[in-house]
Amino acid sequence: MSLLAIGEVSIILVNNASLQNDTALVNMSLEQWNKVLGYNLTGQFLCTREAAREFLRRGVMLELSRSAGKIICITTQGVNASSGSVNYAAVKGGVTLLMESLALELSKEKIRVNGISPGIMKTPDKTSEWETSKQKAGQLCTPIDIARTAVWLASDDSCHVNGVTFYMDGDTVPVQDLFFEDTP
Repeated sequence: MSLLAIGEVSIILVNNASLQNDTALVNMSLEQWNKVLGYNLTGQFLCTREAAREFLRRGVMLELSRSAGKIICITTQGVNASSGSVNYAAVKGGVTLLMESLALELSKEKIRVNGISPGIMKTPDKTSEWETSKQKAGQLCTPIDIARTAVWLASDDSCHVNGVTFYMDGDTVPVQDLFFEDTP
């Protein structure tokens, strides 16, 4: 789809599409791998490329911002290794490195690129996950918490922030839980 078909791009892009298709590695087809890779990583690449082209074409519009553009890549706790979802974990790790590389490449053009990595959020469809998680730690993020961070990143209040991923897990994934199993 072209810009002509969807209209003008603002100075902000939020890459937030995601598809998860959990399957054990030995049962995963190449089609399942490619579907998650295409949707989650290639999708962010294509949207970012088109937005960056438009940001570069227009340049800085001081009446809107000190930046030519702002790109926010949404990833997930999937950057942590996870059994049964190697495609999803690999892609989300790829999104983080894509964001960091884009930040380096586009910063000289006054385009800022940052990431938000939510953990389990308190939403109706994740009730069982957040009920379990809140036993481990404090406060779970809500979609409003993520939105507030995105609004701040899209504003000139964060004009000196570039190439940073904000991990917003509400302490539901303590570091030690990533490496050690519970022992009796």
